[in-house]
Amino acid sequence: MEAVDTVVRPVREFTKDSIRLVKKCHKPDRREFSKVAIRTAIGFIVMGFIGFFVKLIFIPINNIIVGSG
Repeated sequence: MEAVDTVVRPVREFTKDSIRLVKKCHKPDRREFSKVAIRTAIGFIVMGFIGFFVKLIFIPINNIIVGSG
């Protein structure tokens, strides 16, 4: 009986936690979704520019170091 309890108890707790999570979560309204989408887009743009400038700086440095010209 103890072996069955060690299997059933985690499943029961997981089910309770999952139900509690689904009840607590809510769909974002249009305003909240727009804010998240804009912030995500700004993050992508900023990270893209950072990556671009890092490449822009390191490609010539790498060519100077590695190139045997």
